[in-house]
Formats: sequence, C-alpha cells, structure tokens
Amino acid sequence: MIRNIAGSVLALAGATAAVWSPFRAWYDGRHGRDYAIGELFTGITDEKAEVLGSILLPFAFAALLTLVGVVLRSRLLVALAGLVVLGFTILWMVRVGEAEGSLTIDADGTGLGDGVANAFGGGILLLLGALVMSGRSRTHRVDRAPRHAHPPLDGQPPGPSAPPTDRPPADRTPGAFPADPSPSEQTLTWPPEEPPTTDGSRGPDRP
Repeated sequence: MIRNIAGSVLALAGATAAVWSPFRAWYDGRHGRDYAIGELFTGITDEKAEVLGSILLPFAFAALLTLVGVVLRSRLLVALAGLVVLGFTILWMVRVGEAEGSLTIDADGTGLGDGVANAFGGGILLLLGALVMSGRSRTHRVDRAPRHAHPPLDGQPPGPSAPPTDRPPADRTPGAFPADPSPSEQTLTWPPEEPPTTDGSRGPDRP
C-alpha cells in the first residue's frame, strides 16, 4: 500500500513536469510547443507549429497513460508513459543537433533550456514511480480439503455400507413349506411296531 502511494506520487509529479515542459524554453529561447511533431521525423524548421500538433501532444498522451496506470495500479502503463516522454525528448535532441550542428548549454540563455530538463526529469520520475509501485495485489485461492466423516470407534475407515435387502435365501421360495427330511435324518425306533391286523389286534410278540 505504501509503495503504491509513493510510486503514484512520483508518477504524477513526472507527468506534471512532462506536460509543463513544452511551455518552457527548449533551445535558444524557443518553446517546446513551437516544434511540430512531424519535424521530429523530417527535420527541424523555423516554422511555428500549432499547439495541438506540437510536441505537447505526446506528452499529454503520456500524462493520460499515467493517470490510468495510477488508478489501475499498473506499473506497465506508468513505465510506458515514461518511455514515451524520454523517447520524444531524445528524438527532438537528435533532430536539433542535426539542424544546429551541435547542442550547447550557455549561461546567457542560449542553447538547451530548462524545458528539456523538465522533460528529462519527468520521464525519469515516471520510470522511478513504476519501479516503486508494487502493482495490484493478487489473491491466491486455496482449495480446502474435503471434510470426511468421523472414523468409527474400531478405527476402520468408513466405507460404503451394503444396502439392506429383503430377498429370501436362495434355497427357499416365499410361502413354501420346509422340505421333508432325508431318509438319513429319520428317527428309527426299536422294536419296530407291527402293522395292525384286520381285527384290530397286533401280531404275536416277538422275543
């Protein structure tokens, strides 16, 4: 949190310095807003450019990137804004050096002015702000382990229980009487009983 605040302050200060720099003297008292963007690619001339078509336009675009980057806490956007400011400033210096033959800094106000210093300082502050910012915090999702049922008292893990069944035994059918016992299971009595005679009396006793 503190790093994001400090980085945002540096980035906003750098964007302010970059946007303010075209209104300062860049070379021999000529302001940065007098240089057209097209002259940075074709060559520097003495013609005065319109404000919207001057070097102020890329610096304003860099300031817009800075605002979006600060709101979204995007280090990439803030760093990109710093590269835009430094890139156009260096490109301007190359074109002016080709037109003038050399770049000088004189005490009488000729040569490079404070507008170039503001642009350079603004670009560096933007890069520093991007380095200081910690960016957006990412939340990591932690998957919790599934909750298991408490183990039984015997220490065995719970397992799938067999479903209750109302089926009768395989050797019996519903409603059937039990089968007659086998001959080996029949009880024998001694002496064997004699079958009754026709008159109802039993046969002679046997010894």
